[in-house]
Amino acid sequence: MNKRLRRGLSALAIGVTAAIALAACASGGSGSGGSADDIDKALQDGGTLTYWSWTPSAKAQVAAFEKQYPKVKVKLVNAGTGADQYTKLQNTIKAGSGAPDVAQVEYYALPQFALSESLLDLSSYGFDSLEKDFAKSTWSSVSIDGKVYGLPQDSGPMALFYNKKVFDEHGITVPKTWDEYVTAAKKLHEADPKAYIAADSGDAGFTTSMIAQAGGTPFTTDGDKVTINLQDEGTKKWTSTWNELVEQGLLSKTVGWTDDWYKQLGNGEIATMITGAWMPGNLESGVAQASGDWRVAPMPTYDGGAAQTANNGGSAQVVMKQSKNPALAAGFLKWLNSSKESTKVFMESGGFPSTTADLDSAAFLDEKPEYFGGQQINKVLVDASKSSDNDFTYLPYQVYANSVYADTVGQAYENGTSLDAGLEAWQKALVKYGEDQGFTVSSK
Repeated sequence: MNKRLRRGLSALAIGVTAAIALAACASGGSGSGGSADDIDKALQDGGTLTYWSWTPSAKAQVAAFEKQYPKVKVKLVNAGTGADQYTKLQNTIKAGSGAPDVAQVEYYALPQFALSESLLDLSSYGFDSLEKDFAKSTWSSVSIDGKVYGLPQDSGPMALFYNKKVFDEHGITVPKTWDEYVTAAKKLHEADPKAYIAADSGDAGFTTSMIAQAGGTPFTTDGDKVTINLQDEGTKKWTSTWNELVEQGLLSKTVGWTDDWYKQLGNGEIATMITGAWMPGNLESGVAQASGDWRVAPMPTYDGGAAQTANNGGSAQVVMKQSKNPALAAGFLKWLNSSKESTKVFMESGGFPSTTADLDSAAFLDEKPEYFGGQQINKVLVDASKSSDNDFTYLPYQVYANSVYADTVGQAYENGTSLDAGLEAWQKALVKYGEDQGFTVSSK
């Protein structure tokens, strides 16, 4: 996932109105009423589609598709990145018209649209048979309550990106546990007060990913019933480590994706990033001056035992229920995220794949980017994709949840105080919002 996708994780709110929330509780599914044969016929007959996406590879992918299916014309629209697009998409849903045929939706936001019954269940088109073709962690993000609401585009298994030059200069060993990571943070900052082990000014997507890696399951949804527990065992496990960094001032407060952030990544003042596998292209393009300095290692664990990571970021493509040609839209989507022709274009633009064939490709695994000192970083990242199996799920109003994160947990970062209190405040806000939207919300 590239820089622009990543920014979508700092999402603005889009309302889940009571009416939409109640619709999510309705029993039964709509189904598409189509079949796999309908896709083949639609592609042969042709037609026009509208596709909303902000991914840099979209233009080249559309061109390749139209070359293969000359009777189909795809109108590509960049309606904004992440939350900007979701707001526009939500407006078309409320209006009952104006939605694209196919849209890009990040994994964290997908449940909100699925549970409002705005997306087409693609099972009848045979999409459920594609499960084996995708990494388990990404497939679980598009499959909800036995329905398939899209196909994964990319994945973001987390790993430890670190500046080897800085580590070598200060005699820091690559940490295998979080305790070792905290020790490294202290050693680095004591040696150079301008240097920090990482930058974290408070980010909802990072927080939920870290909770997931620790085994936390703070959000569960069953129809219109939502349970929120941001004090569960996994969450506490994460805060017990991260509080040391926050309260002792061992994290840079530089906001991500700013000029200062790029500068500090380049000059060694930010020594590591714990982030998704989509990051290499951003380092190469945004921190060119540090070429040769960076490496990739497995994400630290709590006990130093078996590898365990989580996903951070990533998107799927979905077919909107408003589509007047759902079979053609499904055909385009199937080609877009599962054909070799399309995934090749996507990977050439720096995307990290979700398709098992690409993840297991010898050519992909053997790449040795000069930027990373010739390290075969994809081997590390692919291994990470196989160790991100957890039960974490998002709220049916996660887009809103992320939008109020800065007002709650973000304040703990700002003040250098315990994250536990910030998470309690976040939980209270999420319970109230959920109840206002017609959900039955319980908290622990």
